[in-house]
Amino acid sequence: MKTFKQYSNLALFSMLFILTVFTAGCSSGDNATITAGTAQSAVVSTNPANDATTVELNKKITALFREPLDSSTVNATTFTLAYDANGTQVVGAVSYSDNTMIFAPDTNLTAVTKYTATITTGVQYANETPPLTVDYVWSFTTGASLDTVAPTVTSTNPDANVTDVPLNRSVSALFSEELNPTTVNPATFTLAYDANGTQVDGNVSYASNTMTFVPTSNLDINTTYTATITTGVTDLADNNLSADYIWSFTTGTTVAAGPAPVNLGTAGDFAILSKSGISTTGNTVVTGDIGSSPVALTYITGFDLTSDGDTTYRKSIYVIGKVYAADLTPPTPSKMTTAVSDMEIAYTDAAGRTVPAAITELGAGDISGMTLAPGLYKWGTGLLITSDVVLNGGANDVWIFQIAKGLTVNSGVHITLAGDALAKNVFWQVAEDVSLGTTTVFKGIVLSQTKIVLNTLASVEGRLLAQTAVTLDANAVTQPAN
Repeated sequence: MKTFKQYSNLALFSMLFILTVFTAGCSSGDNATITAGTAQSAVVSTNPANDATTVELNKKITALFREPLDSSTVNATTFTLAYDANGTQVVGAVSYSDNTMIFAPDTNLTAVTKYTATITTGVQYANETPPLTVDYVWSFTTGASLDTVAPTVTSTNPDANVTDVPLNRSVSALFSEELNPTTVNPATFTLAYDANGTQVDGNVSYASNTMTFVPTSNLDINTTYTATITTGVTDLADNNLSADYIWSFTTGTTVAAGPAPVNLGTAGDFAILSKSGISTTGNTVVTGDIGSSPVALTYITGFDLTSDGDTTYRKSIYVIGKVYAADLTPPTPSKMTTAVSDMEIAYTDAAGRTVPAAITELGAGDISGMTLAPGLYKWGTGLLITSDVVLNGGANDVWIFQIAKGLTVNSGVHITLAGDALAKNVFWQVAEDVSLGTTTVFKGIVLSQTKIVLNTLASVEGRLLAQTAVTLDANAVTQPAN
């Protein structure tokens, strides 16, 4: 067996000047308030989330940082958990793995009790700079039950049994919940080939509910590989994966350009997905399912919704697919919760990519008229497009655009694909609002932390995944072909 090396492949969280509380779901965590004046939020997410309720009593508490920490500064002094008016501290063990601080209580938490977690300014980055100028504090309230549900794999990349996989791609698995990162290692995630199960040399990492195996060299051409995740993997309540998860895929002959694609999980089942509603006016046509959660069906407006007797979804003359919301008949509420969680995980993944090295501040935030090769592009500002942009590449090539503020595409602009480039491999991660102008033609997956607005007659081949609302006006939205 060849040797392995575990490394941290976690993300820099690129959004600048974050001064408010994020409102992500419990599965991906929230950011507690950071005092104004802190240039960047050092904590990407926590689990449980800030203000979460009905938290399981046997759960570990975690905080994910955007950069590696000096592990010697992670201890029971810099990470504490307390309850009651006197701030009585919980006894527990503190550890660190893959940019994540972990507090493991010695005994189960007390039912229906508010707890406050604190990370102090004593924590240091590995480069000795302080990530926090003030203590980072968040609270949650327990429920009355234990977490006894085993984690499950919700999707993989590559998918099982696919062929023609690029030789230089990583292998990843998205889980149904956050894992204990200390259980993610070369022993619990392996990649092998041939009849003897010869193992591939590579690096294992964990981020955003995703285990990733990165081979140290390109895979062999036209070869079937088998990936295995073992039952040694656990969630934050020490529930093991119930059985080894095994899948296979076959390589082709090509090397892909650009970063690895973003795993959308079940969010990839939707053409439009939002957290606070979807509205339309005019003769919109959406090809693919749409849905919103945690809001109710009444927040999906303008679609003239009807029922065909199945209460798990609704139909619309404007949607070639189904319409879902959080208040429909089970299993739809659970389906929607998972999809929104996967959307948030995908956003964090896209925002944190660092490999390959990003092309930064191209065009000073204006890429109008450019032809762009596959790659990772990053701006600390908003992005403006006032004339046509061409994305030129192959069928396996990937583009990720990390935009720290908003995305504005002017009226009549076309984002076009050249060569064999595919819309499913283009990802626009946007920290603020997205606005597509009148008659715009747009390609790719939009991952917005706020709202997405399509003006009259704008069309999209891709997916609109918004952490607030999506607004349409006589638009065509078509999910990309696989």
